[in-house]
Amino acid sequence: MVRQRLSNVFNVLFKHFFMSRFRPGSRFGLSFILIVLVGGFIGWESALYSVRDQIKPAETPLQEAASTPLNLSLFWDVLAQLESSYVDDIALDKEAELYGAIKGLVNSVDDPYTVFMTPEETVEFQASLDGTLQGIGAELTMKDDLLTVIAPLKGSPADLAGVKPGDVIYKVDGDFVADMTLFEAIMKIRGEEGTTVKLTIIREGESAPLEFSIVRAKIEISSVTLEYKGENDNIAYLNIAQFSDDTEKEFDKAVQDILLNDVNGIVLDLRYNGGGYLDVAVDILSDFIEGKKTAVITKHRDPAKNEIYYTNESGLLKDLPLVVLVNEGSASASEIIAGAVQDLEHGIVMGQQTFGKGSVQVIERLEDGSSLRITIAKWYTPNDRSIDDIGVLPNTLVEMNEDDMANDIDTQLETAINYLQAL
Repeated sequence: MVRQRLSNVFNVLFKHFFMSRFRPGSRFGLSFILIVLVGGFIGWESALYSVRDQIKPAETPLQEAASTPLNLSLFWDVLAQLESSYVDDIALDKEAELYGAIKGLVNSVDDPYTVFMTPEETVEFQASLDGTLQGIGAELTMKDDLLTVIAPLKGSPADLAGVKPGDVIYKVDGDFVADMTLFEAIMKIRGEEGTTVKLTIIREGESAPLEFSIVRAKIEISSVTLEYKGENDNIAYLNIAQFSDDTEKEFDKAVQDILLNDVNGIVLDLRYNGGGYLDVAVDILSDFIEGKKTAVITKHRDPAKNEIYYTNESGLLKDLPLVVLVNEGSASASEIIAGAVQDLEHGIVMGQQTFGKGSVQVIERLEDGSSLRITIAKWYTPNDRSIDDIGVLPNTLVEMNEDDMANDIDTQLETAINYLQAL
């Protein structure tokens, strides 16, 4: 059974690594779930990142994926030695052996966004996409082999405790993160509502590690909030926390409200937005852009699979001046919008340089409920710019200093509102 299940998974991996071909299927079947994992993990949490439910047809069956199969005799020899000679036979767990072998194979590509998830991890991952979470509410990723905070969710336990973008989580409850896989670290950080986790964090500019004791909570993520600001309440302030299943519906309601009011400009706040579905980001961008324009380009290993995603010509807000606020916690889908606004020259991007995640992932559900999440493309802005590992440089740089943050003064938002009122 172990041999057969390993062979099945290897076929899937070979298929993606060597052939990059897809087969049709349903969202929760044994087949493809396409998500542009244009984001990180939110405390586990993947705001993650994508083209939702677009299923590409297969050119060959999975079993024919590998043109030159690996010689697995070494693997079977090691497994046989382990099974026959390891001193503690009680410690030998077939499922642990299977998942450990698969994770080692997947980790060998050295890509933090390409991961194998056990059935339990897959359930947690899906919960993050659905916006129902228990944890600290911080979006995490691996950067330079370090567990790094992309952004704390606004009002989350991590945010209220003082966790910041760029923080490196060094220990969790006293255990070194370096001794854990990404998912092990995330699962150790996550936990039941009301329980406490102790994080040891290394922060740039601090001479010693920082200690945080954070009480976990149920994280309810509201995607879109709308307020009216400025001297005459004539500047619409739209904050989007992530690009999830509910974001379009919430955004459409906000757009209708804006159209019914006397508005002279819009601030679109994507700070600390770690990403979400690519197609949702494109649809939201479309309301700010006139006509059919290139929104984002995806490039695959096989150039024949490259795609251009266009705005949908809705343009409901196209006549209103626009400022997009970003910072180091803006990633993936947020960067798609920021990069497109710059390239299409509709409005300006203001704030701080963004995170820099320009890759595309897909997820395939496997027969036992586990799943494979794999990078299959890079995405580019309309002017064919890659922001991967670079980020988007704002048109107008506005830093946030410690004094302003301590006194709850939002210099970036104030600058954006003043800019729009002066037009």
